[in-house]
Amino acid sequence: MLLLLPAALAVAAAWPGCEPSWDPAGGCPRPSATDSATCVDLQLRTCSDAAYNRTAFPTPLAHRSREAVEASPEYVLLSVLHHLLEGQCNPDLRLLGCAVLAPRCEGGRAPRPCRRVCEALREACLPAFDAIDMAWPYFLHCARYFGDEEEGCYDPLERLRGERGGLDEGEAPPSGLPPSFVDFSHHSYAQMARVLRRTAARCPHVARTYSIGRSFEGRELLVIEFSGRPGQHELMEPEVKLIGNIHGNEVAGRELLIYLAQYLCAEYLLGSARVQRLLNTTRIHLLPSLNPDGYEVAAAEGAGYNGWTSGRQNAQNLDLNRNFPDLTSEFYRLVSARGTRTDHLAIPPHYWWGKVAPETKAVMKWMRTAPFVLSASLHGGDLVVSYPFDFSRPPHEEKMFSPTPDEKMFKLLARAYADAHPMMMDKSENRCGGNFLKRGSVINGADWYSFTGGMSDFNYLHSNCFEVTVELGCVKFPPAEALYGLWQHNKEPLLRFVEMAHRGIKGVVMDKFGKPVKNARISVKGIRHDITAAPDGDYWRLLPPGTHIVIAQAPGYAKVIKRVTIPARLRRAGRVDFILQPLGTGPTKVLQGPRRGRPGTRDPPGGAGPHPAPEEPGQEPRRRPPGAGGKPWWWSYFTALSQHKPRWLLKY
Repeated sequence: MLLLLPAALAVAAAWPGCEPSWDPAGGCPRPSATDSATCVDLQLRTCSDAAYNRTAFPTPLAHRSREAVEASPEYVLLSVLHHLLEGQCNPDLRLLGCAVLAPRCEGGRAPRPCRRVCEALREACLPAFDAIDMAWPYFLHCARYFGDEEEGCYDPLERLRGERGGLDEGEAPPSGLPPSFVDFSHHSYAQMARVLRRTAARCPHVARTYSIGRSFEGRELLVIEFSGRPGQHELMEPEVKLIGNIHGNEVAGRELLIYLAQYLCAEYLLGSARVQRLLNTTRIHLLPSLNPDGYEVAAAEGAGYNGWTSGRQNAQNLDLNRNFPDLTSEFYRLVSARGTRTDHLAIPPHYWWGKVAPETKAVMKWMRTAPFVLSASLHGGDLVVSYPFDFSRPPHEEKMFSPTPDEKMFKLLARAYADAHPMMMDKSENRCGGNFLKRGSVINGADWYSFTGGMSDFNYLHSNCFEVTVELGCVKFPPAEALYGLWQHNKEPLLRFVEMAHRGIKGVVMDKFGKPVKNARISVKGIRHDITAAPDGDYWRLLPPGTHIVIAQAPGYAKVIKRVTIPARLRRAGRVDFILQPLGTGPTKVLQGPRRGRPGTRDPPGGAGPHPAPEEPGQEPRRRPPGAGGKPWWWSYFTALSQHKPRWLLKY
């Protein structure tokens, strides 16, 4: 005890407004609930979604006005916490901090938030702080600023839990079926819609259904989404879409996505660590049938149908995978011109002069609603994974190897699916799709056969999204008895493919005030294809292992350049943030590699002074001994945003 006492006194002295008087709570007398307080309107933007709208001054931290709170480093921390912790524990921690910085006031009394809520959140979120080498904030000290039920405390997260919803413990799914039940059969349109909606009802806290439009005959193009917060894009969470049945007579993908939806929900409820981690870190959109009208035509032929034309097109007799804008020809025209951008190409006006299917329009509109990173289109008729480009350079339009600037990454994506598929790796003579065996069941699309107007080429050249095409088997409309085996062959490949959204790097692009810079460009030297940041400033760049020079730039800002090393063993995206300075400060070069998983094991923000030598992702963050003089990468957030330096966040 005598050895610990000086350390405890030192911590207490570091807390603002805290005199080091030793007590059982750990250093400072605890403030009690205010029995008499003057309530005023809560006008703090960072706390605008709190469960109450009245607060009182002075606060437990001795702030006597709204202006004093807004100028404090504690308030700055709450405003950037979602960036620092990569969206983890958000908005829970922010609302917990608001309960201290802007205490709830009702009826002339300011009750304290409950200690049990603080302790539970601290246990869950402390590893995220440790990962970025940050101390637990002093004003979230559970014994000092939080109270017990006996004194009438309140739960500051109660409304948040209500909004998230979810099944109560032990509650059965609405249908009464066990959560692991999957019906391996063909589904009519009505049955498909019913299964998707029932699945979302079973897992309302992680799933929802929505429509991206209607087919030519008026059927809804129904999507089921899985995410930690359905309906919302979460900071740093990659978005993935899987699309089936683009050709109405190719039904394997349609059924697989219906099964996948039920599997994800069931495994989440059963506590699968893999599925829970996947849904908590990835936003997954499943569109089982892009061509429900064509499916009805094909299904009328009966189970076991293996025709190659009937039902392939939509009700307008359009092949949906030939109906997208031809941006590949424009790419070939531009690529020879030095300094010309060949990404995010605009749709040419003459495209709209032709016949554009409503299903095609729905997909293009859908792509504008979310920052998709990765996509797969599921087909039938062979057993292979193909990747862009699907259209070869004219005049060699029939068949020619036609790589994109991201050839290496596309091959990795295709291999992730094919290598996990037992039949694609099968070397027996009666294997379906034997022509692709020597290629490892992976091929460049145009090297197989060339066509224009494909969805994969359009995704790559019009947006940030990398899409591959998966041919699931030689039978386009397999009989019902083959569906279970088909699921067993494709379950693991589907999961591994979705997990590939976490390869490469990700981060946030912001200005020196911590505001996101949307549509900032992320370039990689040697790869002539830029991606853009989302409205929240977050970005994802799929990259193969190796060392890359990454540049962030935006109009009105100086470039920031970083060297990034991605080792082959890395299984999650390293974080590389960029802070852009206004023009006039010159380009900033930072030679530093991302690190694994947490913001604290990443690059320091660009332009923040001298930096240590590069580290590879996966290494533990280097700890700075006392007196070493270095500061964690996040320190520049506070030097830029507040005149007060929160040394209480430092671990030494």
